[in-house]
Amino acid sequence: MRRQIMSMLAGLVLVTGTLLGAGPAAAAAEPPAEFGSDWHDPVTAAPPVTRPDTRSCEVTVAQAQFRDFTPYRGSYTPPTGCGDRWSKVVLRLDGNVKGRQYDRLGHLAVGGVEILRTSTPQPSPDGIAWSMAKDVTRYSELLRGAQPVEMLIGNVVDETYTGIIDVKVTLTFYAAHGATRPAAVPDRVLALNGTSLTTPRNSERIVAEVYATGSGGGCEEYWYLTVPDTAPYSCQATDGPYREVQIRVDGRLAGIAAPFPTVWTGGWSNPFLWYVIPGPRAFDIKPVPYDLTPFAALLNDGLEHRVEVSVAGVPAGRPGWSTPANVLVWQDEGSTVVTGGLTRHHESTLVNSVRHTPGPEHRLDTKGGHRLTVSGYLDTSHGRVTTTVSRAVGNVSVHRWTEDEKLDALKGTWTDDETVTTGGRAIATHRRYTMDGTTTLGAGDRLRTVLTLGDTADTAEVRGGRRLAWSRLDDRYTGDATYTANVPRDQRHAVGRTAERYRLHGSEGCYDRSLTTVQGMLTQDRRRC
Repeated sequence: MRRQIMSMLAGLVLVTGTLLGAGPAAAAAEPPAEFGSDWHDPVTAAPPVTRPDTRSCEVTVAQAQFRDFTPYRGSYTPPTGCGDRWSKVVLRLDGNVKGRQYDRLGHLAVGGVEILRTSTPQPSPDGIAWSMAKDVTRYSELLRGAQPVEMLIGNVVDETYTGIIDVKVTLTFYAAHGATRPAAVPDRVLALNGTSLTTPRNSERIVAEVYATGSGGGCEEYWYLTVPDTAPYSCQATDGPYREVQIRVDGRLAGIAAPFPTVWTGGWSNPFLWYVIPGPRAFDIKPVPYDLTPFAALLNDGLEHRVEVSVAGVPAGRPGWSTPANVLVWQDEGSTVVTGGLTRHHESTLVNSVRHTPGPEHRLDTKGGHRLTVSGYLDTSHGRVTTTVSRAVGNVSVHRWTEDEKLDALKGTWTDDETVTTGGRAIATHRRYTMDGTTTLGAGDRLRTVLTLGDTADTAEVRGGRRLAWSRLDDRYTGDATYTANVPRDQRHAVGRTAERYRLHGSEGCYDRSLTTVQGMLTQDRRRC
């Protein structure tokens, strides 16, 4: 159905981003019989960013209207009046757009370091406004000095696509005062300059973060639906849909991760699913973290090293993936040079099995996975410290479709299990992403999509056999929307119901919020904690 739907979507408007979740939104009492020319502003069930009750200072970082692919360029100056060792730093984006527009991917870089990756919500003819907030405290070292700023939300405005994206981005700095102490943050924040990296010689912890996204309108935007070249489908890839984001240090594999299967707000051929509630992470694109501390001894020699990010499974020469990377460094204050060694590096064979079963309803079974364990030690001013990182990623999916792609269905699960052990402390994170959806094109060109998405993670910190902290995240989206394709907007007679429940429980408390929409109107906003 992918090849049919790309033409059907001409004239539909798309949106993606991470929305401010502070406070319940007003819920409509009686939804309309079908979608009209306007709908509720975008909203997510995700929790708002917590803020300390101390003096704050706000700085505008970027303010621009995006109508093409010209980036906004400006400058950032640190605030005065809140010190330079803050308890928290919060980024906020406020945007508005109206008319007709596709979903657009955007980024914001300060001093060459990407601190935000987001996408835009889909506008109504009457216009929408949205806000999103993000904790960026970990970039404090970067924000203590004046920096150049670059922001881009690539856009096209013409006679058909009329939506101009108007955004303002601010940073709010919260002072440390009294019992509110300065946040513990990395000593250095470095942008990966191409593939070259030079770290301080006394680094004792190194973490890379990669904002990996498959996007751009081609088949890698739907990488989880691709099939081998031998199967008849509109999006093909030599080895099928298995993808893995890898990072290498001087040519040696240093980290693996399962990419999050983001569904943008035009995804699954049905923007009526996403007008109000986006899929998980579509508004707040989280970077993939890699603990590179086992390689710190190698990187601490004062020389330039080669650090490369790649996505396994992408056909050679195919565009579509963006992988900007930052490197966060913690330094040993008691040493000018920290030495050590890499003591273990074990990589399993990458498994990628695909089996195509032809027939009136084609079927592709995919099973893939990979394991990596690395260990290294550092002789620091406070003794020898050994760090071991073990990670296992996997993907199992079943893709079904008919020859004309009037049926297109996928049920998939991605897992990413990671344990980082440093000294006597271990932090284990078990991530699981799920997608279960079906799109059908029936009589009268009525297109229906039924879809469930899941983003879950269990994290536990253990020392000496005792659990010190734990958390469980469960973010679940469900949607069912139908419209008439290949007709003008006012003849689509679209109906749809969407919902999100975001639950976060753990040693620090409980958060549980549910949203429901019908025909673009918010009908339920419920909190349980």
